[in-house]
Amino acid sequence: MMAIIKNIDLGSLETICKILGDTNNGISGTEISKYLAETSIKDPQLNSTKWKRLYDALSIKQSEDSCSNNILAFIKYVLRPSRHIHRKQWFENIRTELNYVLSFEGLEITESGDIKITDKVKTFSEAEERAQTLRKTLLDRKIHSDVLIFCKAELLVDNYFHAVFEATKSIAEKIRIKTGLTNDGSDLVMQAFSFKEKVPYLALNSLQTESEKSEQKGFSNLLIGIFGTFRNTTAHAPKITWKIDEQDALDILSTISLIHRKLDKAVEAKKYMKEIYNPPQPSFKKEGVS
Repeated sequence: MMAIIKNIDLGSLETICKILGDTNNGISGTEISKYLAETSIKDPQLNSTKWKRLYDALSIKQSEDSCSNNILAFIKYVLRPSRHIHRKQWFENIRTELNYVLSFEGLEITESGDIKITDKVKTFSEAEERAQTLRKTLLDRKIHSDVLIFCKAELLVDNYFHAVFEATKSIAEKIRIKTGLTNDGSDLVMQAFSFKEKVPYLALNSLQTESEKSEQKGFSNLLIGIFGTFRNTTAHAPKITWKIDEQDALDILSTISLIHRKLDKAVEAKKYMKEIYNPPQPSFKKEGVS
């Protein structure tokens, strides 16, 4: 049996309902009715505004139960990953916003959609201070600008994993932009950098010597390792159990910074390989012709 979890602060509950009932990015009014009915939470329909209607239903239920278990079960039900296989980015965005609020309650929605107890953040300034400290240290390391944008308080209210996770996703996005490919993770890396095809999509160098080819293969393996650790959507254990401290985050983000610099300099492999496969033909002058 699930342990009794104390009431969620009404201020936090209001913010949760505003996130879920947001006009542009939240769930629809029809979905609210459906999910409340399916989780056996009465809809008093006191307000027509989505978030207020949701707040009325959840706050009344919590008051009746004297605990938040059914409220958390509702959130878990709404964010069941299998519901959102065609809008994964929406799922991640909503989960990040909700975790920002839930962190003040000592709770977190995991990547698998479960809710777990975690370290409680007491103040927003605590998260801000953590973000500023990380950003300052990374600036001292002259970190790549594409990595600095992930040093946000909302990504650090629980631990540093969220910042690292989001920064890793930016690597895949840069590769897709440079190649036009649509894959993700190791499949994207293999398609972009491997020698299975005559010419890879991207090259770090001219790829003419064994040393240069080894650099390309090593970089590809580095990317696969990064994705395998932080982007494997079927392996939930790292997100749930792996506590990344500040030093871990600094080292990993520094590696991601190196990757971004390498990607910035990478060019279409065909430009490097053109001379190999289409070498310039020598010109011959006919005798007596200037």
